[in-house]
Amino acid sequence: MAYLVLLCLIVAVKVFKKTSPNGKVTVYIGKRDFAQRGDVCDAVEGVVVLDPDYLKGRKVFGQVITTFRYGREEDEVMGLHFYRQLFLAHDQIVPERNQITQISDLQQRLLRKLGSGAYAFSFNLPTNAPMSVTLQPGPNDRGRPLGVEYELRVYVAEDEQQKAHRRSTVNMAIRKIQYAPLTQRERQPTTVVSKGFMLSAGKVELEVVLDKEVYFNDDKINAQVSVSNYSKKSVKNIKILVLQNTEVTLVHGHYSKVVASVECRENCPVLPGASFSKVFHLLPLAAENRDRRGIALDGLLKETDACLASSTLNHEDAIGIIISYVLRVQLYLGPMSGDLIADVPFKLAKPEPEDVYPKLQEKRILDRSKLKKQLSREMSTNLVFEDFQWHRQISEDGGGD
Repeated sequence: MAYLVLLCLIVAVKVFKKTSPNGKVTVYIGKRDFAQRGDVCDAVEGVVVLDPDYLKGRKVFGQVITTFRYGREEDEVMGLHFYRQLFLAHDQIVPERNQITQISDLQQRLLRKLGSGAYAFSFNLPTNAPMSVTLQPGPNDRGRPLGVEYELRVYVAEDEQQKAHRRSTVNMAIRKIQYAPLTQRERQPTTVVSKGFMLSAGKVELEVVLDKEVYFNDDKINAQVSVSNYSKKSVKNIKILVLQNTEVTLVHGHYSKVVASVECRENCPVLPGASFSKVFHLLPLAAENRDRRGIALDGLLKETDACLASSTLNHEDAIGIIISYVLRVQLYLGPMSGDLIADVPFKLAKPEPEDVYPKLQEKRILDRSKLKKQLSREMSTNLVFEDFQWHRQISEDGGGD
């Protein structure tokens, strides 16, 4: 009975696989999202399986390529292209030229399962490489969307200079993402602004306080708005906006999009000598901005991945597309008096997976350590292969193509 309970606790590990058009080269990777945490970035690791009679003296190379598309494909004419490609990593996989210093547990399991025709590879990405970002196309746009995308390429060639042949090449779309620093979530950004009037005494004062600096996707933004009217003017309307600022470094372009908004007429107008204070709740979501052209999203691998792009945490020497967010509070004082605007910057980012449910993660670690002591390494995890192109799951025990 205890043995059956242990088997129920076995953890299935998903592995993504893709095969070249000629069926001779197959690449396996354990994940498609590679995260940067501060100055450390996950290595792009995997295993390539070759038909033993196919190489015939040729070599296998691997590359990690980022493509920065800043113009529409339909506008490319007479050899003019609106994209740039950077080869961030390049190495010879077979025969092995640079020995891998450390092979992950998943790679070891794949090497044992796939046999003598399997070879491990690992690529390190530079920390200043841009994050994956997709600029949402409009309803009538055609072609590939604008933004920054990553690709892992494994191909067979005589040497490094030879161009890769499509039939013996495997291209896999991957993403580079970043996780939020939890130390900044406790800070409460605050701004205080005021506006005086040339022909009228007194001023209007506006204070905005956020409950934290870093928000995860699906987090509500709680903004404390306080208005003190020491003037003879009246505050007729209050509007709260969440702005997504996008900077395209290659063409020096910059624009802003409203991703969430609230308009308040409660207790308006705020008359001379009066004050007003209220907490407003805003929830910026990609689903609420669907089909709006130019909204920046985290790089898409499939439709279900859509979420607003994370803030660029390090703006120094940043390339690609730089994303930032501000919460803007706008007081309308009338046609002659203009507006009073306060901007409070904040960060939107992905949570570290272990930090979302820390207690659950600790329990999983304890369970896995117990399993390792009671079960053999061959039975402790079950590999589940997912075809990269058609997202079709194949169980390890059920066999594969």
